[in-house]
Amino acid sequence: MPTTDHNSKNNILITGASGLIGPKLIRNLLEKGHSVSILSRKPHKIKGVKVFKWDIDSQTIDNESLNGIDTIIHLAGAGIADERWTKARKQLIIDSRVLSTQLLYRAIEETKAPVKTIISASAVGFYGDRADEILTESSTKGTGFLADCCQQWESAVEDGLKFGVRLVKFRIGLVLAKQGGALAKLETPVSLFLGAPLGSGKQWMPWIHITDLLALFEGAIENPNIEGTFNACSPIPVTNFEFTKILAKTLFRPVWPIKVPEFVLKAVLGEMSQVILISNRTSSQKLLNTGFKFRYAGLDEALKEIYSH
Repeated sequence: MPTTDHNSKNNILITGASGLIGPKLIRNLLEKGHSVSILSRKPHKIKGVKVFKWDIDSQTIDNESLNGIDTIIHLAGAGIADERWTKARKQLIIDSRVLSTQLLYRAIEETKAPVKTIISASAVGFYGDRADEILTESSTKGTGFLADCCQQWESAVEDGLKFGVRLVKFRIGLVLAKQGGALAKLETPVSLFLGAPLGSGKQWMPWIHITDLLALFEGAIENPNIEGTFNACSPIPVTNFEFTKILAKTLFRPVWPIKVPEFVLKAVLGEMSQVILISNRTSSQKLLNTGFKFRYAGLDEALKEIYSH
């Protein structure tokens, strides 16, 4: 994603900055000379960053947070796979995304903030379970909780178009990082010599190395030609079976010739087993067409980099 202007410095406001992506993104943006503020539920200190308070449940926000802000990176949202999906948990997963967006937009309206760009996270869960179908950004929404959640999230984000902004949405796959995220959970059984494909093993698992994901967000800030929805996933997707095999090889562990049956995963994880069992064969061609170059296109090299430390 070639940038058009390396010298322009932005005033950036980030929501959901304490997650997997936020802290690393803040560090990179500060290094590039951008000015960074964050919205947080708890006041705390981050060097070089202005921290403002908001509360999504009570719909309160410090309007000062939008002073002079030209770019918003919206990452807020309760973790999809952190807890079992009770009815209340599912509502929280949706509300933390939709209500946070509405709160943010109300503040933009009230303060008439000079926001030019809004970059939001979304997820490949938008497509639901699609077997081997190749999914592009214009593919229809799927069915199931994840698809419904992503649709509500994205349509709340699209309301930002009323401000005349440039809007970018990244439908993110499985983020591979050294600490945190889904990799730690997938790694545990393999490192305990219990590695086996999950379900049929044929389901496609779109993934992206965190370094590439950070580069995408940074590129979207700096390049005014990036607009619309993009699948934020490696151009070389893998099935669950291939993922397990490559992960086991990287960790010098065996893969058993059995599969963990779907009913076992459903018994252990409940409805949340969708996260592992649905198949999303996403295409990142639209991203490649912008000139973006993945540093880690293949899973082998991505995992090698992560476990080489």
